Amino acid sequence: MTAARTTSADRPQPGLRERKKIKTRQAIRAATFALIEEQGYDATTVEQIAERAEVSPSTVLRYFPAKEDIVVTDEWAPVMPAELRGRPEDESWAAVLRHVVHTALDLSLAEEPEVLRLRTRLGVEVPAVRARMMERTATTGRLLREALAERSGLDPDGLELRVFAMSVMGGLLEASHYWAETGHREDIRVLVDRALDVLEHGLPAGKP
Repeated sequence: MTAARTTSADRPQPGLRERKKIKTRQAIRAATFALIEEQGYDATTVEQIAERAEVSPSTVLRYFPAKEDIVVTDEWAPVMPAELRGRPEDESWAAVLRHVVHTALDLSLAEEPEVLRLRTRLGVEVPAVRARMMERTATTGRLLREALAERSGLDPDGLELRVFAMSVMGGLLEASHYWAETGHREDIRVLVDRALDVLEHGLPAGKP
């Protein structure tokens, strides 16, 4: 027995109001990343972002409570729990996780690869961004935990699922930090697979 797959054609399309919200969010994010590239994170203000995005500062803060929220918000974070719910019931945990993670990562790389590089670099260089990334990771981990609970029948608040979900999220976060710290030289997909290998098989053998 397999779980029903949901395709983009099956999902309800957003109405006009929601499309306007998405457009505004995208304009704010684009303005923010452009300004950061031009003048750096610290020099970029909410007022400048609002002017570049052609909205008011209050609109920026209504969509993103703080500047670092603009940087760390990942449009593909909800993809992981959604994809997990659509995988076949008899698929192994290892295969499920690799599919889910690669799907979210490939979407992000296809849409905004330079933004992903900039975001990961700021997560290493800017303490406020790094701290908010940790908070966002915990939030996504909770969503992942709920999806895992539906699939496994385990208690979503139980210790085992909490440890498993946050191990996955923590591994992905460390892979992104490593990618940025090494100048984005390696393929992030390869690094993510290495992180998942550790979760699946444990640490590689060390010195005898």
